[in-house]
Amino acid sequence: MFLKKIVGVLVGTFLILSIFSGAKAGDEQLWGSWRLVKFVNVVVATGQERTGFFGTSSPRIINYGRDGRVLLFIVGDKRPKIPDLTKITDKDRIELFKTMIACGGTYSFDGKIVRHNYDISWNDNWTGTSVIREVKLEGNRLTLTAPPAPSTQGTGEMISSVLVWEKIQ
Repeated sequence: MFLKKIVGVLVGTFLILSIFSGAKAGDEQLWGSWRLVKFVNVVVATGQERTGFFGTSSPRIINYGRDGRVLLFIVGDKRPKIPDLTKITDKDRIELFKTMIACGGTYSFDGKIVRHNYDISWNDNWTGTSVIREVKLEGNRLTLTAPPAPSTQGTGEMISSVLVWEKIQ
């Protein structure tokens, strides 16, 4: 009888903690910070890979927190350096905007699909939206693949963006 009570208390405590925690079972695979090592757009019709328009060398990070929140920062290689912010031009502002992605919100992960629910974004069109990415985890590599969508480069092609991240130790 005593053992049943202990088990009952432990199960109840676990359920309460699970309800109030932002994280769900399986999320621990995503927890932490990841550095982008590859960003390509795959043309659906041909399978051809094209390097993402942000380049390959600047720092890019995604962080999945134990609290169920996600933060993403991607910046391009060729961003303007503004030596005097009191003299920034509209052209500079446009280039800074065009060469970054920054957003955050909550996430859920079922082991195969991650859903980002953005409550803040550099592009307010994304604020209040959800994006779904297919997830592949191999060792310290995380691959996020977007469903096919029209290219934003005006080509009319259907593409799927593939981002490969490496766990920051």
